[in-house]
This record gives sequence, C-alpha cells and structure tokens, in this order.
Amino acid sequence: QVQLVESGGGLVQAGGSLRLSCAASGSPFSITTMGWYRQAPGKQRELVAVISSLGSTNYADSVKGRFTISRANAKNTVYLQMNSLKPEDTAVYYCNANFLSTTTWVKGDSWGQGTQVTVSP
Repeated sequence: QVQLVESGGGLVQAGGSLRLSCAASGSPFSITTMGWYRQAPGKQRELVAVISSLGSTNYADSVKGRFTISRANAKNTVYLQMNSLKPEDTAVYYCNANFLSTTTWVKGDSWGQGTQVTVSP
C-alpha cells in the first residue's frame, strides 16, 4: 500500500499564494498519475490538477493560469503551487496517486488525509 502525506495548507488572503506538497511512501511501488482534488463544504470532490509520470498535466478550468502542478519523481512527491487565490478556492485539498506495486504487480489508488485551504476576502 502507498501512504500519502500532505502539507502546506493554511489561511491566506485573496490574491495570496500557497504551496501544497504530498509525499508518497510505503511498499515498493511505481507511481503513475498523481493529482490534487478539492472538496468545499456541501459540494462534491472535484479535480484540481493531475500530472503523469512523464509530466503531462491537466487542470480544471477554474484554476488554469493560477495553479501549477509539478512532481519530483525521485522523491515520489507532488506539489501544487497556488497563486492569485480566491475565496472560492477554499476547500479541503486531497492528494491522489495511482500506482503499481512492484512486488504484487497490482494496481492501486491512494488518497491523502486532506489539508485545509482557506482564502479570506
């Protein structure tokens, strides 16, 4: 199994920036896609950004041009740089990783515990 630990959330004023990090650890594995999702109160969890093992990225329209996803494959870590934050970006942000166990050769999917991002007006 793969464990994901997020960090970097917090409270920021509108227009400010935050950087989220998510580190993967656990049994021998090879991570394919990593991504960030968010869930605001009363809303469904939604995709924010994903990145493949080769660096291809995809973003939600609402964050394009403001957020940047990146990853350090050697560290099994994914980052989300969030700039020009808006109050509507307030949510719990979750890290996600799709992986292949290199011992059992079984595919898996893991989620982090979530980190709160609050943007004040």
